[in-house]
Amino acid sequence: MTEDFDTGQLTVEELREIVPQLQQLTEKYKRSEHIQRALFDISELAGSISELSRLYAAVHEIIGQFMNAQNFFVALYEKDDEFVEFPYFVDQFDENVIKQIPAKDLLGGIAGYILKSGQHLVLSEENFESESKKRNFKAIGKTPVDLIGVPLKRGNKVIGAMVVQSYDKAVRYVEDELDLLLFVSQHIVNALDRVKSRELTEQTIRERTKQLREINDELQDEILERQKVESLQKALFEISEIAASVEGEMADFYASLHDILARLLSAPNCYVAIINEKNNSLEFPYYSDELNDFVKSRPLSNGLTEFVLRSGRAELIDADRVNDLTVKEQLDQTTISSMIKHNNSWIGSPLYVDGVISGVIAVQTYSKDAKYTIKDLELLKFVSHHIAVAIERKQSAEAIQKYNLQLSRKVRERTDELHQTNLYLKKQIEERKEIELKLIHEAHHDALTDLPNRAMFNSRLELAVANKNRYPEHQFAVLFIDLDRFKQINDSLGHHTGDQFLIEVSKRISKCIRAHDLLARLGGDEFVILLDSFDDFSDVEEVANRIIQTLAIPFTFDNKEMFSGASIGIANIEQGYESADELIRDADAAMYQAKALGRGRFVLFDTSMRQKLLEELELENEFRKTLNEENFDSQIQAIVNFQTDAVIYYEFFVRWIHSTMGKIKREKFWKVAQSSGLTVEIDNFMLDQAVKILQHWKKLGDNESSRKIAINLSINHLSQSRLVNQIIDRIKAANINPSNLVFEFDENELNLRSQFMLPAIKKLKRSGVILVLDNFGSGLASLSYLYSYPFDYVKIDNKFVKSVTRSKRNYNLIRSVLAISSQLSFKLIAEGIENKEQYNKLVGAGCILGQGHFIESPINMTTVLEQNSFPARKNIS
Repeated sequence: MTEDFDTGQLTVEELREIVPQLQQLTEKYKRSEHIQRALFDISELAGSISELSRLYAAVHEIIGQFMNAQNFFVALYEKDDEFVEFPYFVDQFDENVIKQIPAKDLLGGIAGYILKSGQHLVLSEENFESESKKRNFKAIGKTPVDLIGVPLKRGNKVIGAMVVQSYDKAVRYVEDELDLLLFVSQHIVNALDRVKSRELTEQTIRERTKQLREINDELQDEILERQKVESLQKALFEISEIAASVEGEMADFYASLHDILARLLSAPNCYVAIINEKNNSLEFPYYSDELNDFVKSRPLSNGLTEFVLRSGRAELIDADRVNDLTVKEQLDQTTISSMIKHNNSWIGSPLYVDGVISGVIAVQTYSKDAKYTIKDLELLKFVSHHIAVAIERKQSAEAIQKYNLQLSRKVRERTDELHQTNLYLKKQIEERKEIELKLIHEAHHDALTDLPNRAMFNSRLELAVANKNRYPEHQFAVLFIDLDRFKQINDSLGHHTGDQFLIEVSKRISKCIRAHDLLARLGGDEFVILLDSFDDFSDVEEVANRIIQTLAIPFTFDNKEMFSGASIGIANIEQGYESADELIRDADAAMYQAKALGRGRFVLFDTSMRQKLLEELELENEFRKTLNEENFDSQIQAIVNFQTDAVIYYEFFVRWIHSTMGKIKREKFWKVAQSSGLTVEIDNFMLDQAVKILQHWKKLGDNESSRKIAINLSINHLSQSRLVNQIIDRIKAANINPSNLVFEFDENELNLRSQFMLPAIKKLKRSGVILVLDNFGSGLASLSYLYSYPFDYVKIDNKFVKSVTRSKRNYNLIRSVLAISSQLSFKLIAEGIENKEQYNKLVGAGCILGQGHFIESPINMTTVLEQNSFPARKNIS
């Protein structure tokens, strides 16, 4: 359908024909605008980029905005050049970046043709063969599907080529893209020239700057050289000054030399070595080193110092030089290893005095970054001559000074000699007098308390006895003081504390007597007092009470409070006494009576006490005789298991039947043994008897080898490790299995020195002996033994067994101990069961082990040894 318009207007058909043309024109303008923008970008890049490599990448990116330029390179070539340069090369089939190719290999190819002819090329897979023949080139590398290459010209001169190529049939090039590349190529050359000109300008600036810097460095070196010369002159002047000084020690002199040297060159470590020709060795009067504080003199060997001494000249030795000297065997292996290990750089220079080498001065570093140079070597070599002269002058000055000092000292010594001799003789006379007085004092006084001793007291007491016999109206009395618990204090806290305790006691007693009374220490914890000229015996009693009260006050040592006391025996000096020993004997007897009555009191001597002492002495003699003759009544008594009726072990014990006094009580028996010091002998006697029984049973048959014998062992056998070892040796010598022996220890005895007994008891336990705590509950620290000591059995004290039928408290105590026995790995034994009621009550409480006349009567040892069978058992069930 057509429509008519007014004159001057286009028809619809005409407009439809014009629209495509307008669209093409619009696209053309847009493309031109884009090209202009690209040229503007290239121009901007030329003005801002200073490196050509960045320019090529930017151009590649701009061209890629108008066409497919995935494969793109730029080749540059000047006539007569040997290589074609590729400052930019991107190709999808060649991952290696090509920098340059020899011209002779490339000029026969596509890029070579463009470089030689200066003409552009448009190739496709359709015309590649005909064009290559026509233009006489060949493909180098993979043949592209399409390729456009244009020359890069500066005026009429071809300087390079720019090529884009496609290996994909879907990407083909058109004529417009050739025009684009031709148009862009001229602007690229301009940009290349601008960037290259800027590069040349910057390079020129850098070179000029480098020249100026080198000139400045030369000036600085000259300044440093002048400063070094000035420093050297100053150093030489200082060396001369310190050498001329007569004051100061050589060590300070060497240290000053080191400080001066350190200002001239790097000298963190420095030493001076001097030759000792007498013993062919090196001495080091100065040695300052960051690795070693001190070095001893040593024999001459193949060290660095000796190398300089042999060569007679200054040497610079580092790792390289060490290898050379190693080949020549000039250094020992220790030196070589040390140099390599610590990266040593070492300079040593000989010290010449009158043309003879006297030693070496050396500096060294241990860092691979701090190495010495030839200049450092020359500097040390130069300075060493002045140092050698300075050392020689300083040593001479010091020798003269020492000689002058020696002369002055000898004069003073000779001058003072007579005076000192006179003083010495006078002092000797005074000292002899003092020694004589001291010897007299020591002969009559106690060394610890400084009180009069036995000799002085006896002398004074003899005078008092004589005075009493001549003047009966004069009153004298002797007080014999024995301290309570001193042995426990001494054993538990040590001898030092025991000594301090005795000193304090002597001070307290001294305050209780008059000035003219005499206090003396006889020894140990025994003190005696001679009361002189009192009016009435009440005065003596007052002194005795005062002493008892003051010693009852607690003593404090090392923040520990301890208690003691005193038992005092009093003997009045009466007519009839003939010697001091008689009075001391009687006062001692009264003191023992005071102790027997309960300690902390005084007793006046009477003649009955002397009779009692005589009786005790006689009893002790009878005891010794009975022990020597082994005439004790020896018996064994069984400990039985109520459930199985089996004997756990037999207890061996001895009884003493006196010829006139009859059966001696157990307590008195052991009291006599202790007072006579025979407890260890009694222990050994019982052990021997127990061994006899075991050996007898062993002969009867092996089926009863498990039968055991127990003895009561005193703590005196545990006080020394020697005694414990003797027991173990006796058991081994008897060829008895230790597990067949049972040792019972009384709790009351352990209380006396429990802290010292544990190691010995543990040693017996390790030997295999069975251990029993006897009389449990009779002491003050019963539970502590159950926890601390390795007892196999615990015997409850017989006072609990006797009262178990009427005392609920004791019954509950037995049950409580039974309850903890399994937890502490021991078994409870009830001792002293005398009747059926006690037995039934104990069984009801859970007790299964017991001993007593109701269970089994004792058997005499003679009967045991005479029988050819084991002791028979009565059934109590």
